[in-house]
Amino acid sequence: MAPPPIPKTGRLRFFLHPRHWHCWLGVGLLRVISLLPLPMLAWGGRNLGALLYYIHPSRRQIATINIRKCFPELTAAAQTQMVKRHFRVFGQTLLDMGIAWWASPQRLRRLVAVHGRQHYDRAVADGRSIILLVPHFVGLEMGGLRLSLDRSICAVFRHVDNEVLRLIVEKGRTRFGLSLMEYNKPFITLVKKVRSGVPLYYLPDQDPRKRNPAFVPFFGVSTATLTTLGRLTKLTDAVVIPCYCRQLPGGKGYEVAFKPPLKDFPTDNVVSDAERMNREIERVVREIPEQYFWLHKRFKTRPAGEASFYPKEKRR
Repeated sequence: MAPPPIPKTGRLRFFLHPRHWHCWLGVGLLRVISLLPLPMLAWGGRNLGALLYYIHPSRRQIATINIRKCFPELTAAAQTQMVKRHFRVFGQTLLDMGIAWWASPQRLRRLVAVHGRQHYDRAVADGRSIILLVPHFVGLEMGGLRLSLDRSICAVFRHVDNEVLRLIVEKGRTRFGLSLMEYNKPFITLVKKVRSGVPLYYLPDQDPRKRNPAFVPFFGVSTATLTTLGRLTKLTDAVVIPCYCRQLPGGKGYEVAFKPPLKDFPTDNVVSDAERMNREIERVVREIPEQYFWLHKRFKTRPAGEASFYPKEKRR
């Protein structure tokens, strides 16, 4: 279900309604915090994440289940430590959002390094359509903003339900060269966008809900996976370049890393292509596992007849 629309008239009165005051307070606080040096934000964010680990048991449980499924070779103690590390980097990301949405171009360039750029630049120079395969790491917001400083890119997104946050998030994301496409737009719209030469910042690795997924392995777990990447690549003759943004330790910033383009992709089998995509994402996740977005119910959709991995949420 789409979130309620923001009215086109009377917007000022709408956003100043008392029901939004707590949101504006939070946004204002984040705006002020974003002016602090990154090492200070990192310290505060990691401690915030450590607190969230203890006060948000439902998300802690989701992360624990995901990590147990994906890293069964680890001891229970090691799995718990990975969950705690994830909460700490996630907490830092929450405070760093203000930098992504409000920092100057100069500050973003200084805080977000780019490596492996030759793979991206070569595809641009060759006039290829480009799909950046971007896993859901905690730094994805910072990475997308940094890349949009250099050339226009586009991304598929879902609206934020809260109207104030939706306004702030969408304005922050699009303030440079990033354009947004709603996830429920017709597929041909996405095809035309990629064919037009605008690189796609593509994040395909969350639960697809009811969108006709294929079940292919991800960390050895049969996982509902979109087959869009293979179909889109074939229709646009695009080059697929794995790309991710990781958080550097000690508040030293972020780093966007491009991997070599996928070879022999796509094939004539969209299920095989989805399996290949998951292998590429898994390979990157294993490099920095604590920075993957484990708080999401990645394995929510199960094959017919298989029980859910996650406990039912209590209705409020």
